[in-house]
Amino acid sequence: MSIVNLPSRRILLTPGPATTTDAVKLAQVVADICPREPEFSAVLRSIVADLPRLIDAPADARAVLLCGSGTAAVEAMIGSLAASNGLIVVNNGAYGERILRMATILGLPVLEFRSDPAAAIDLAELETVLVERPADMAQLAIVHHETTTGLLNDLPAIGALCDRYNVELLVDAMSSFAAIPIDMTACNIAGLAASANKNLQGMAGASFVIVRTAALARAKLRPPRSLYLDLVAEHDYFHAQGQMRFTAPVQTLYALRRAIDEILAESVTGRRRRYDESWAILIDGLESRGFLPIVPRERQSRLITAVDASAIPGFVFEHLHDYMFARGITIYPGKLSGRETFRIANIGAIDLHDIEQFLAHLDAFLISCRK
Repeated sequence: MSIVNLPSRRILLTPGPATTTDAVKLAQVVADICPREPEFSAVLRSIVADLPRLIDAPADARAVLLCGSGTAAVEAMIGSLAASNGLIVVNNGAYGERILRMATILGLPVLEFRSDPAAAIDLAELETVLVERPADMAQLAIVHHETTTGLLNDLPAIGALCDRYNVELLVDAMSSFAAIPIDMTACNIAGLAASANKNLQGMAGASFVIVRTAALARAKLRPPRSLYLDLVAEHDYFHAQGQMRFTAPVQTLYALRRAIDEILAESVTGRRRRYDESWAILIDGLESRGFLPIVPRERQSRLITAVDASAIPGFVFEHLHDYMFARGITIYPGKLSGRETFRIANIGAIDLHDIEQFLAHLDAFLISCRK
């Protein structure tokens, strides 16, 4: 057997994909196997059984695996679970805007609730929308952790409010799943979409929706809106055959199996604690160097931080990106137009020492800016 030479470690301080462990990388090195074999079905069944364990999911919740990025899972959720009479879409960032576009392309009636991407949702304003919505519109789609700014929407409060008005939630939990506690019942969540490559610390290419069986049953009564992204068909085929309908990303799913093993060993609480330690070093370090967070600390996810760099003399993000990339660190630009912003994530297989290394390089970069 040939020896696998692992590449040098890179620190991804990005919203995803995240830095992975060597064990997750090596999990992809498996014997070639047809994804229709019983041995691979056993891997899939174990993944589907374990994913709901990473949140507070009710007994009737089912994980539906999909081939594709997180956007595929969100579109499958909206296309499969949204009722024909439409839904309210919370738009307070680029990913809420993406859900709005999906619903519009699907031809669904949409009631947009627009909110400041850097501030908490005004629950009184949202309640007014719920009161005045069309009587048959009984769903609301929202991004839990909006990585445009690092804003964490108050899912428990929003879910409780929606429950009062008999409105169920469809949640994009892409950047919160496996790091922030989520109670599907308390938050009145019918469907929740996430992916393998963020807080789960797996590889890109696999995603999933955790869905209540009652929501699937209602979806069965409507004609499908997609062939590939049909959650009902995918769920039913898997539970009949133990396989995905279309060719599975085999190696990616072996890596996901390993990534799930790692978070079950660390625990969601333990992972959150590790992320919090890194964030505390990061946010203090950024602020002390003049980079101001876009979102107030109390509303931040503590997973991704967007900062305003406009007060830094001579700062150009592309120069910082290239400087860091040459030193093994990758960072992301901002998504807010008209402002000099960028984003730093503290998710993935990293710790506070990696953040300290980033800050040390940042100091050297800022000195070079002043020359």
